[in-house]
Amino acid sequence: MTALDPVPAPSRARIRWEIAIVLGLGLGQSAVYAIVQLAYRLTDSTPLADQTATLNPSRSDREVFDLVYQVLSIGFSLVPVVLVCFLLWQARRPHLGRLGLDGTRVAADAGRGVLLVLAIGIPGLGLYLVGRATGLFVAVNPAGLDAYWWTVPVLLLAAARASLQEEFVVLGYLFARLRDLGWRPWTIILATSVLRASYHLYQGPGAFIGNLAMGLLFGWLFQRTGRLLPFLVAHFLIDATVFVGYPWAASTWPALFGLPG
Repeated sequence: MTALDPVPAPSRARIRWEIAIVLGLGLGQSAVYAIVQLAYRLTDSTPLADQTATLNPSRSDREVFDLVYQVLSIGFSLVPVVLVCFLLWQARRPHLGRLGLDGTRVAADAGRGVLLVLAIGIPGLGLYLVGRATGLFVAVNPAGLDAYWWTVPVLLLAAARASLQEEFVVLGYLFARLRDLGWRPWTIILATSVLRASYHLYQGPGAFIGNLAMGLLFGWLFQRTGRLLPFLVAHFLIDATVFVGYPWAASTWPALFGLPG
């Protein structure tokens, strides 16, 4: 084969193994741990409503090492994102077109992402409050870090990490590869939505319901538009608001957002 010959398409078996490896390195692994953690929570003597999940915990009692560990954790968790970019990179522009990124209409896509925040964030907040009242959610502490000069930047990096890791893999990569396997659109939307919901199960059964609904909406819209940037923007803005704004919300409305005593 010469340099000008086209690269042969991977076989169906190779694609299946590729998907298993990508998920095993990141979100699939998280889903397995979340399922086990939910089983632990449900069988614990403490009621689910009195349990807490910390999304961004401190990793050391020494400030400088806490910062180093936080940055390393965020960096290494983005390896699956780099991997799917490598796997679906195209020689011709747009290089990441199969992932839904072509470098055009950036402002319009960002605007659509902001609209998605309004469509998802407010109902999501309402679902969380209902879930806490009914015991379907554990109390979520989005920012378990101590107050340092770097706390807010690290929380913003954590929000960016979640956005990149989830949307690149769940929407961009899996939609492309499952299409290669001949899956129908709604089968892909349902499968990816269940995956998205599964790795949030550590927050309780209510989180599964909320993220399943979010996955169905994201999947349906991505299937129609094929553009990834709006979902990256929306996911980042939602997580950034929750991570950074939680201490203020908890102090302002402790009965709603405060952690169990």
